[in-house]
Amino acid sequence: MIDSFGSLCDDFYVDMQINTHLDLPSERDTVLTFFERIQKQFPGMNNFYKRPNGDFCLEQEKEGEKYLWVNLEVDRISSGCANPQQFEDVYALNQLILEIAPYMLGVSYLDIDSLDITFTMDFDCRGNHSEIIADALFASTAFSAFLDMPKTKPLGFSPAAIISLDDECTMQARISIESRTGLTEVKEQKFKSDEPISLYFTIRRQGKGKEFYSLGSLAQQCRIAEDLMAEKIVPAFVGPLTNAIAQRR
Repeated sequence: MIDSFGSLCDDFYVDMQINTHLDLPSERDTVLTFFERIQKQFPGMNNFYKRPNGDFCLEQEKEGEKYLWVNLEVDRISSGCANPQQFEDVYALNQLILEIAPYMLGVSYLDIDSLDITFTMDFDCRGNHSEIIADALFASTAFSAFLDMPKTKPLGFSPAAIISLDDECTMQARISIESRTGLTEVKEQKFKSDEPISLYFTIRRQGKGKEFYSLGSLAQQCRIAEDLMAEKIVPAFVGPLTNAIAQRR
C-alpha cells in the first residue's frame, strides 16, 4: 500500500508527534542518553545536531530520498521517515519512541495532550497553487460562483477540515492542502518551481487514560490512517489534484 501512496506524489512522509503539556527535558545527559538508545536500534541514525531554536535532532544519512528522523522540541517529540519503502520501517521507530519516552524523558500519560500520525504528500508543480487547488477541489462547489466573475484570480486556497471519528471526539481526522504561491507571484506571473503543493492528513488521538497512548492504540491509530488514506483521501483529494497538475504540464 505504501508504494501506491508514494507513486502518487513527488515526496511522501509518515511521521508521529507526541504533544505534551509540560516542557520536555533539555539536560545534556538526558538528551544524549535518549538519542543513544534510539541509535542503538537504528545505527544508521548518526547525524545529531541542535537547531538555533533549541530543538535536538537525530537523523539518518540520506539514502537517495529516504531517511529517518527524531526531533526533541520544547513540548513535542516527533519522529518519522521520508519516502519510506514500507510502513514497518516507520512504525518500528515510532513504537520505540512511545515505549522509551516515559522512563527516559519522564513523559507521563497525564502530560500527553495528543498523539498524531500524519501522512504528508508533496506535489511539485509550476503555476498558481491556489488556482490548481481551486480547479481540483472547488469547481463543483459553491466557491465556483466566487471564481466565475471577470478578472478573478485565486489568491488564497488552502482548505482544511477536522472531523471527529467517535462520539467522545477522542479520535479526530484532519485534512489540509497548502498552497505556497504568494501575492507577488500571481501579480507578476512568475511562479517558483521548487515549492510544492502539500497535502497533510492527520489522525489525532486525545484522552486522559493510559490506554490512549499504548503500543496497541498506536497500531490502531496507524491502521485507521492507512485505511482512510486509501478509501477517502486518495480518491477524493489526491486524484483531482494530480489531474489538475497534469493538465498544466
